[in-house]
Amino acid sequence: MRNLTLLTDLYQLTMMYGYFKNGMTENEGVFDLFFRPRSDITYTVTAGLESVIQYINHLCFSEEDIAYLRSLKLFDEDFLAYLESLRFTGDIYAMPEGTVAFPFEPLLRVRAPIAQAQLIETALLTFMNHQTLIATKASRVCYAARGDAVLEFGLRRAQGADAGIYGARAAVIGGCTSTSNVLAGKMFDIKVSGTHAHSWVMSFPDEISAFRAYAKIFPDTCLLLVDTYDTLRSGVPNAITVFRELKAQGHTPMGIRLDSGDLAYLSKCARKMLDDAGFPEVKICASSDLDETVIRDLKMQGCRIDLWGVGTKLITSADNPALGGVYKMSAEIVGGELVPKIKLSDNPAKITNPGVKTVFRLYGKADNMAIADLIACDGEVIDTSRPLRIYHPEQTYKNMLVNDFYVKELLIPVFLSGKQVYHSPSVMEIQQFAKESLATMWDEYKRPMQPHIYKVDLSDQLYDLKKRLMARYSEVRS
Repeated sequence: MRNLTLLTDLYQLTMMYGYFKNGMTENEGVFDLFFRPRSDITYTVTAGLESVIQYINHLCFSEEDIAYLRSLKLFDEDFLAYLESLRFTGDIYAMPEGTVAFPFEPLLRVRAPIAQAQLIETALLTFMNHQTLIATKASRVCYAARGDAVLEFGLRRAQGADAGIYGARAAVIGGCTSTSNVLAGKMFDIKVSGTHAHSWVMSFPDEISAFRAYAKIFPDTCLLLVDTYDTLRSGVPNAITVFRELKAQGHTPMGIRLDSGDLAYLSKCARKMLDDAGFPEVKICASSDLDETVIRDLKMQGCRIDLWGVGTKLITSADNPALGGVYKMSAEIVGGELVPKIKLSDNPAKITNPGVKTVFRLYGKADNMAIADLIACDGEVIDTSRPLRIYHPEQTYKNMLVNDFYVKELLIPVFLSGKQVYHSPSVMEIQQFAKESLATMWDEYKRPMQPHIYKVDLSDQLYDLKKRLMARYSEVRS
């Protein structure tokens, strides 16, 4: 594991230096990591916690780090000596990877000496923003595929090696069945998949020679790319010829891949040709700049595609290149007393929720479907024995009465007093958890176009605290 302690913005270190010079390094702060609402991202599938765990466990300034910071001529030797002995000693609570989460909800909550909490902000946002974004994009693609296998093919278009590796992991959490990324397969014990490129076909005198050579090497996993020259007049007929030869030898061919052209038309024609030739079991895989919108439209057109290879637009989240998660102070502990903090703004979406918080999800007892979420003060208990009225956090005239429900608390302890107390499941176990989490959400919340907005309320206690602080600081401003 690389030491990523310097994976931070310079202003985190200059603030730490300021805390040090003012004798504040051990003052405790509470910070929330959350994302703000956007019209194009109405829910997320959380990912990145495993990277957070590895980062925190390896957090320390090496001799080389200290030497580099000394060369900047910004910090004195006393501060550099303080950094040499720094280790994380705080608490981190988080939603487990694969949890469906919504705007303003803390995906992760940190309580630590303020210098430590400040230092880790940038890295935590880097891990959570990127991997949550890709897991969410993958979940949307897989939702559009309606149960078909989705293969993550994006490494060559990823924005760097780490984005390709951890993007592949996040994509599998979001629902992809495999990745083309061999290193990610090794690191995370996830299935890898792939066949051959057009260059393989072009390396032989003709297409059928290339197909025969490939089938000879991989007779039981033979999936042929059929669009190098002419899909319907050459590629599919040659694939059928080779499939007949494989079948005569006792093997079962796997499928064909379409990588260009009108995928709806070509897949329907190819399906008929394969069925007429006696290969109804052969799968049709499609690639070529796919995303959830293209897949949805192809399905509406009656395409006959069984497998989807999705690359560029998934691994880069092309239509939503940034989640926009933020990390904001919500409380300070002064002399053992917790002091809630709030950030005000002329933009209501940028006004933060104060205090130490948790998140409850309300489920209907009859159907086990999610009804709403409640951001509450830590330590609150929700009385499920009586109806609960919840409100829109800003437009409070919008409200609903919830009956016959139960709750689950979404934030769990990951580090306590600097010690790891949570161990991540395998990636495939996280994927299953994500599927179960998504299954509790009605389709209306998951549709890609104009989805219904899931209800997220503030508890009465938190709402009252927020109003009091807003009023207090508004008086100061005036």
